[in-house]
Amino acid sequence: MSHRPRTRTVLSCGLLLVPLAVSTAACGGSASEPLSANPYDAGDQITANTPDGKQKADPDKPIEVSVKDDDARITDVTATDSTGRFVRGELSADGRHWRTTVPLAAGTRYTVRVSTEEDDGTPGRKTLVVHTTDADGQLTATFGPESGEYGVGQPVTAELSRPLTDPKARAIVESALKVDSMPRVEGAWHWVDDKKLHFRPKVYWPAHATISVHSNLAGLKIAKGLYGGPSKPVRLTTGDRLEAITDAAAHQMTVLRNGTSINTIPVTTGKPGFSTRNGVKVILGKESFVRMRSSTVGIAAGSSDSYDLPVYWATRVTWSGEYVHAAPWSVGSQGAANVSHGCTGMSTGNAQWFFNTVRVGDIVKVINSGGDTMTPFDNGFGDWNMPWKEWRAGSALKNKASSTTGAAERQQDPSSDARLRPKI
Repeated sequence: MSHRPRTRTVLSCGLLLVPLAVSTAACGGSASEPLSANPYDAGDQITANTPDGKQKADPDKPIEVSVKDDDARITDVTATDSTGRFVRGELSADGRHWRTTVPLAAGTRYTVRVSTEEDDGTPGRKTLVVHTTDADGQLTATFGPESGEYGVGQPVTAELSRPLTDPKARAIVESALKVDSMPRVEGAWHWVDDKKLHFRPKVYWPAHATISVHSNLAGLKIAKGLYGGPSKPVRLTTGDRLEAITDAAAHQMTVLRNGTSINTIPVTTGKPGFSTRNGVKVILGKESFVRMRSSTVGIAAGSSDSYDLPVYWATRVTWSGEYVHAAPWSVGSQGAANVSHGCTGMSTGNAQWFFNTVRVGDIVKVINSGGDTMTPFDNGFGDWNMPWKEWRAGSALKNKASSTTGAAERQQDPSSDARLRPKI
């Protein structure tokens, strides 16, 4: 079906009796040349599987466009979503059918611009607007910590609104959680459980880095009936590289700023039976005063090891109650013996200096203690105690090669089959 008179004029350059100038003009085209005509409305020439009226399309099904007439074909289709991103699609070899080749997003408006051509070259054009239905289920991510300045040991966390166990769904979600840093670093996500992921570099963050964390989940199909929702981004910065290294056998803590020692402090750590945990811990918070009771860590009241003490300048490193804090009652043992119940004790002056010097996310490392190694996830941030190879194995992405954060380099993105991409 055609909607304008078809021009069947045959143009020839082979008539020797026609003056050369006229012949040349004819070969260059004229107002009657079909290729130079404005496109007509091809609305009745094409058909699409999109709903009419106020109905919305199923995002689980592709958008399909076809031509009705045998003497017409589709020459080009450009499809974009409401944000202007292109949707990948494919055109059949005969030019009669086009379809999207990536899943659509729920609750989204798509604009599909179709160009056609008849046998004689007459061009046509039609624009379709398609609205997809809203998702029955939605998954969002909550990032941590809150935007602000942290130490170079601070991991990034993502808490999902619902659990995921399917490896393919996990890969789609993980690839949509983006961590960009300046300067760029090598890093990866690790699934702690079905709802929680941690991101850390291979080594600590650089000093004075900027870390931007955001989600591309919105509208992304994760599984049947489950789509991504919006998530609030966070922006972190790091300060100087502060490391407090406690040698439990030598009873002293060395504090380094950007690799240079700035203080050596006599300390006492956990006595036998209460040995301080070895390994890297990350400062979780600071409390200028906290009341410490032995009953909160399972020591029976009235026993020889029970205590109930007011404690000042307490810097927390585990959720179970391990601190670096002022311990004026043990000054005589500091630098000489380990007499605490697991915390690192020091004089009030040194504890106040430490409290005022460090920030959340700074590193506290204990060596040469008789205690176990700090676990990675169940008592604070012991992420750095997991070997890098094991950390990468906790990623859901098929490509186990390490990733590089930053705008220029990414991990292999398995959501390329589920994400809107430029049409090629």
